[in-house]
Amino acid sequence: MTREEKSQVIDDLTTQLTEGSIIYLADISGLNAQTTSNLRRACFKANIKLAVVKNTLLSKAMEKSDKEFGELPETLKGNTSMMISDTGNAPAKVIKEFRKKSDKPILKGAYIEEAIYIGDDQLESLVNIKSKEEIIGEIIGLLQSPAKNVISALQSGGQTLSGIVKTLSER
Repeated sequence: MTREEKSQVIDDLTTQLTEGSIIYLADISGLNAQTTSNLRRACFKANIKLAVVKNTLLSKAMEKSDKEFGELPETLKGNTSMMISDTGNAPAKVIKEFRKKSDKPILKGAYIEEAIYIGDDQLESLVNIKSKEEIIGEIIGLLQSPAKNVISALQSGGQTLSGIVKTLSER
């Protein structure tokens, strides 16, 4: 690879790092071609971009990026795959589901909305992160709950009142 090609790859990686707010680094070494293909397919279905990257080029792209990656560049040893997504927990769910059949991929680290997670032991907490849509749905549900209670109380009160009036008119 020539200097120009390396420079172009670093620029492309820097752009991806800058535009993406959810980045996972995983180790998929040791997976055969069929298993790797299945992982790529699972990532595609979950709207995740999966790319195997060179550690040195990714490290330089992280330095060049305007984001603070903390200890994440220190995890760049051995085979590294980068997963970029729009949903915070989607790559973690794919990794967890895939590990039911295989011991790989191993999570090296993740960068999610300026929060940094290091190590495979963080996978469970990453799976439990709620997406933006889930949080909005919960907020809407919480906002609707008091209004529903008031409406049902008014309706039940109206039925009770009409029952009393009916009983009195019958007497």
